[in-house]
Amino acid sequence: MPFDRKQHWERIYSEKDEQETSWFQPRPETSLGLIEATGEPLAAPMIDVGGGTSRLVDHLLEQGWQNLSVLDISGTALEHSRQRLSEQAEKVNWIEADLLEGEPGGPYRIWHDRAVFHFLTEPGERQRYLQQLTAALEPGGHLIIATFGPEGPEACSGLPVQRYSPQSLTTTLGPTFQLKETREEQHHTPAGKVQSFVYCRFRFEP
Repeated sequence: MPFDRKQHWERIYSEKDEQETSWFQPRPETSLGLIEATGEPLAAPMIDVGGGTSRLVDHLLEQGWQNLSVLDISGTALEHSRQRLSEQAEKVNWIEADLLEGEPGGPYRIWHDRAVFHFLTEPGERQRYLQQLTAALEPGGHLIIATFGPEGPEACSGLPVQRYSPQSLTTTLGPTFQLKETREEQHHTPAGKVQSFVYCRFRFEP
């Protein structure tokens, strides 16, 4: 029986409250700082890939961003976010899709991902991700990507993950992505564990 990614994540979001998930952040400071560092105007189109129940979209709306999309494989997760945002949810383009198979839309000026890339442990999956990314991101646009760092966990939510340093991530993405900035984060999970994350901001220069 092949692994069903959608079924896995629907179960996770159905069984766990948002604030019980290991990746929960009440305010994603590092992501917000890197988005600000792009210098893009508030009308610039942006997508949060694997956004699920992340609070990033809440804070971006609060800051006045006007062209936001959130993509996640789990419809349950997106519905939780819509309910949390109430009327504000109408300002967001919600995309329920498996990024490797569905259509992320675009073009975007900013592509943010703190959730998807480090789960892609097979080279073919990473190649497909890059195909989707380069088709959806405008030349000169920005990629903000966070993965588990070299000292981070080897698995998350029952799945293996790929850990990266800024150097190995840059190599994996290839020469069309120019590394502009890196930040490290020691993320404290709701269960009290500490996870090492690496954040990188790239400029897409095909």
